[in-house]
Amino acid sequence: MKRVLKNIIKFVVYKLLLPVLLFLKRELHLFYLSQKPKFTGAYWRHKGNKARNFDFKNAKLSDFRFLFRAMLKGSLVLLLLFAIFYMAVFMGVFGHMPSKRELRARQNNTASEVYSADGVLLGRYYIQDRTNIAYDEIAPAAIEALIATEDARFYKHSGVDVRSAFRVLIKSLLLQESAGGGSTLSQQLAKNLYPRKDFKIWDMPVNKLREIIIARKLEGIYTKEELLELYLNTVPMGGNLYGIERASRRFFNTTADSLKTEEAAVLIGMLKATTTYNPRLNPERAQQRRNVVLNQMAKYNFLTAAKADSLKKLPLELDYRYITHNDGLAPYFREQLRLELEKWAASQKKKNGDPYNLYTDGLKIYTTIDAGMQRHAERAVRKKMALLQKKFDQHWKGRNPWGKDADVIQAAMQRSDRYRKMERAGITQEEISTVFREPVPMDVFSWAGSSKKEMSPLDSLAYYGRFLNTGLLAMDPRTGYIRAWVGGINHDIFKYDHVRSRRQVGSTFKPIVYAAALEKGIAPCTFFPNERRTYPEYENWSPQNATDTYGGEYSMRGALAHSVNTVSAQLIMEAGVERTVELAHRLGIKGDLPAVPSLALGTADLSLLEMVSAYATFANEGYQVIPTYIEKITDRSGKIIRQHHANEFARRVLSRKNAAIMLHLMQGVVEEGSAAKLRSEYGLKMDIAGKTGTTQENADGWFIGITPKLVTGVWVGAESPKVRFRTLQLGQGSSTALPVWGDFMKRIALDPAYPGYMKSQFDPLPERLQEQMACVSFRAEPPNQNFLDRLFNNVADKAVKSYKDWKEEWKQRRQEKKKQRRRGN
Repeated sequence: MKRVLKNIIKFVVYKLLLPVLLFLKRELHLFYLSQKPKFTGAYWRHKGNKARNFDFKNAKLSDFRFLFRAMLKGSLVLLLLFAIFYMAVFMGVFGHMPSKRELRARQNNTASEVYSADGVLLGRYYIQDRTNIAYDEIAPAAIEALIATEDARFYKHSGVDVRSAFRVLIKSLLLQESAGGGSTLSQQLAKNLYPRKDFKIWDMPVNKLREIIIARKLEGIYTKEELLELYLNTVPMGGNLYGIERASRRFFNTTADSLKTEEAAVLIGMLKATTTYNPRLNPERAQQRRNVVLNQMAKYNFLTAAKADSLKKLPLELDYRYITHNDGLAPYFREQLRLELEKWAASQKKKNGDPYNLYTDGLKIYTTIDAGMQRHAERAVRKKMALLQKKFDQHWKGRNPWGKDADVIQAAMQRSDRYRKMERAGITQEEISTVFREPVPMDVFSWAGSSKKEMSPLDSLAYYGRFLNTGLLAMDPRTGYIRAWVGGINHDIFKYDHVRSRRQVGSTFKPIVYAAALEKGIAPCTFFPNERRTYPEYENWSPQNATDTYGGEYSMRGALAHSVNTVSAQLIMEAGVERTVELAHRLGIKGDLPAVPSLALGTADLSLLEMVSAYATFANEGYQVIPTYIEKITDRSGKIIRQHHANEFARRVLSRKNAAIMLHLMQGVVEEGSAAKLRSEYGLKMDIAGKTGTTQENADGWFIGITPKLVTGVWVGAESPKVRFRTLQLGQGSSTALPVWGDFMKRIALDPAYPGYMKSQFDPLPERLQEQMACVSFRAEPPNQNFLDRLFNNVADKAVKSYKDWKEEWKQRRQEKKKQRRRGN
């Protein structure tokens, strides 16, 4: 086989290639010898003298042959140069030239879109604001206006309109008249797809030729309708706005298939100069240009003259809707989603091996957010936080909440983006301070409406430092689906998301302590004395009640309803601090928890997301589900590239019995405790379990409430914990966070879109559990017992305690033996 292959190669080289090469060499050498005299100075001097001495008066026609030959040779040389130039552009010498395969697979940079669970578009992530649509989704009037204005012979050429090109050439170069553009729609599309580059003196010829070549390729790949679709999806409409669909939505708040003829004429008219004919910036020019387009449509019989005249008399009417990332529903949620999706997309590969790009690949992100609930949540926040801020301003009227502590504003300055950028740029502290004291015009937010003022950045920080902020999170406890997410009062001003921020949780942590006690085996009807105790083993820690009142005994329901600190301390000591921490982590708390008994009073810094997740376990029969807000993601073709299945990772972390008991205990907070106003003031009739929380000096107010279908948490406080109400009555969670929760839930309950919420109920407790919990919440003193009752009760209590202690010691010994065996291995 090798010998045969070797002989074939020899034959090809010696019998075919070599003779051809020798022939070409000989012929080129002979041509060179024949032309060699022409490369001398004497030859060209002779030609010059002959031309100067030529007698034009007495010359015959035959004497002009040399001129014709020169013109012919010159034309051939120019043709050869053009062919070389064409091949250079075609082969990509002057920059990338797309192949037909690339053009066939060409996809526009398309914004990714975020949808709610009920199909509402929440927002978009993009570099170029574009939505691709099909030809059938474009109003015929827009197509007709485009052809009449930009390329009347569109259906008669194949990418290059020779007639129009010659018209432009003759009028522009010879007659010095304006002849309009000679580019066809296909050439303009080529320019849109592959923007022009700077080639210095070759700029115009190279770019024009590139566009002609690409246009010819496009015409060979796509039908005329497909070209129009591609063009109207790629055409720039000013700024980072692209395509007829997004322009329709921005300027007329409608879709491209619903454009009226006069509206289509405005948008098509903008193509000539997107700023000059922008209908919002220059309405008079835009109207004049619209009328020109309507005249063109009449000229080419897309409209009757009478119809065009009637449309030209109409005033220019806009319904301008420019939506930024700070506008629309759930801006805090969308920003959190963006940060996560950026990383996720970069780790996922497309078919060609490239990673996905959130801003250009047209992904569709379907979230679990319920748009109706989200609207109710944002409205509740606006209403209640505006009232609370008014109350707060009156409370501190004429004074700064932080007093003379300048560190509050200094710390706010050092946290600001402006400060960090200047610091990274190497600007001195003195220069930074000067900049922060210099008044500048700015938009100033207030609940009454934004206004323009001159204010220094430092004064701005002090102004906004007085604002109370909030976070609200609602979750379906059965699936873990997040239904509403409000991270603050105004995303444009306050970027910090208080759904994920960590603040002291106060008494909202107490249900976790109670659950740990139940898991330890403590009966819910055990009565605990309301007495202040000192714990020497913990540095003489001595918790006191918020009201500083003591006496009597509380059952678990009563102690939780009235948030009795002394009982919570006894419970965590009984349950064990480590056991409580372990349960908290199982319930969904991710952050570090201090292993100290003061944890029972809520000294830990945790997020609203963690706390709502933990409470959802009580509502879900002891099953802990992971909070979820992405249901699925599809690519631009609709293929699912990520999907979440409800309850996929659910696990039991609390017994069903104890979860039911916890719901019953927390219902006491609403029926007889700090959340009683949910019934009296907000008229809520559904079953509600929950817990309020207030941290030291009223810096944080909390309420986390459970209904049969929803778990919702609300936090209220200022950016700085030093900014707060001075009295417990004004600053406690029942006065700050609970009103937001109550208004939100009332809106849902009254909304016909959510039937059954108002009268929804928890599953009733089994009879045996009802018997175990049939006790009063509070008693002033222990009941009288006879000698035998006291004897048997003491014996029973000691027996139970001895058994529990023995069981605990047995478990510890068993774990220790396992550890020793592992070390031995």
